[in-house]
Amino acid sequence: MSNATTAADGEVRRGKLGQRIAYACGNLGQAAFYNALSTYFIVYVTSSLFSDVDKAVAAKLIGIITSLVVIIRIAEIFIDPLLGNIVDNTTTKWGRFRPWQFIGGLVSSVLLVVIFSGMFGLVNVDQTWFIVLFVITFIVLDVFYSLRDISYWGMIPALSSDSHERSTYTALGTFTGSIGYNGITVVVIPIVTYFSWMFSGSHTENQSGWTSFGIIVALLGILTAWTVAFGTKESQSTLRSKAQDNGGPLKAFKALFQNDQLLWVALSYLLYAIANVATTGVLVFLFKFVLDNPAAYSVTGIIALVAGLIMAPLYPILNKRIPRRCLYIGGMTSMIIGYILLGIFDDNMIMVFVALVLFYVPSTLIQTTAILSLTDSIEYGQLKNGKRNEAVTLSVRPMLDKIGGAMSNGIVSFIAIAAGMAGNATAADMTSSNITTFKTCAFYVPLALIVLSLLVFCFKVKIDEKMHAKIVKELETKLASGEIVDEEAQTAEIVEAIDGETKPIKE
Repeated sequence: MSNATTAADGEVRRGKLGQRIAYACGNLGQAAFYNALSTYFIVYVTSSLFSDVDKAVAAKLIGIITSLVVIIRIAEIFIDPLLGNIVDNTTTKWGRFRPWQFIGGLVSSVLLVVIFSGMFGLVNVDQTWFIVLFVITFIVLDVFYSLRDISYWGMIPALSSDSHERSTYTALGTFTGSIGYNGITVVVIPIVTYFSWMFSGSHTENQSGWTSFGIIVALLGILTAWTVAFGTKESQSTLRSKAQDNGGPLKAFKALFQNDQLLWVALSYLLYAIANVATTGVLVFLFKFVLDNPAAYSVTGIIALVAGLIMAPLYPILNKRIPRRCLYIGGMTSMIIGYILLGIFDDNMIMVFVALVLFYVPSTLIQTTAILSLTDSIEYGQLKNGKRNEAVTLSVRPMLDKIGGAMSNGIVSFIAIAAGMAGNATAADMTSSNITTFKTCAFYVPLALIVLSLLVFCFKVKIDEKMHAKIVKELETKLASGEIVDEEAQTAEIVEAIDGETKPIKE
């Protein structure tokens, strides 16, 4: 082998490594941004936003803001496929996805600071105008965050058509996402408390502390989004370069509903996501009102962070030896055991931590497998109807997370009221009825959803690594010969018929 060839190979490897690192950085800020917006914005609203407003008025405004956030996020769920269609039809010299990393990261971060500032103090001047401008700002923020999120995950099939290489990018994004998401849980209170003291001399969380928190998250969001925008390069494989025009929104929705594997994976993931946020959103109540040790709640963030740091880089290694279907089933089984332990030993600190380990460790296995299954369904859908809808298909995952996030806000409020854990209530005020209500909503109902999610995945999701490889091979053959699959609805069972034969995919 010549020195020139060796140098060229080394340059290619360095380029691939640099692109992987740049891509991974993106989800560090993105996940931190999501946690700040979906979890701690509501904490800010209920604790500090209306601190200078009359208590009766404040309670009313908290209810209005919470309801508006839930309504807006649910409404925007139906917009995500349209945003995916916009991304899919973007044509620039930067490619299809990178421009939205640049624009989406900038606009959403600026607006995050605005809402964490109480619209620059407008909340204390005119509540009516505050509500009106808040709704407009939050909608625009959510749209541009969605464009960033959709383009980020939608970029994976543009970086590689190989299923295992995709698992590497997905695992890297999940790894840094775990750091960003759970890292926020660990540092949010210290950050807010420190800046509250620095600007007001008070050790109580206040507006200045939360505004500072918003600025820090926003800066991280911009930096990491632009790292992806400038540090990655979209490839032009045969599958992408010969794909037809993606068409308008109606064709995009039609492509989604024709993709049966996409829909089954989405249903399984949705059930998991709702169960997950229903539990994680109220774990602070478990420590505060059941265990009577709120300070120990920070350990939850540490467990989740360590679990993500360990499992994310392990995923591609495990997946080389263990089919991802088995990883998914194993992860779900671990969560089921964790839920059972939480329900039985909810008043035992040690057993709670054991249960939380079983709950958080498999999250990476489950989420990464779901993302990869959704990603691989792009070629499945392209083979079925001749349309390659990358961003539209992968807009489903953030859309499902939004459903979970929106429901989380409502679930937390419902459990707090139903279980008597709102206002000035303490652990001493809890009755056996309160504890039972809490356990039912926080553990038993989510457990049922997890079991249902597992059943859907086991019996309805067919697409895996081997099936995807056969689909890619068949698709490349058809594209090379100029043959385009028509829009007849087909099922996974028909696609499975490829199975190493030259059998045509059409019925």
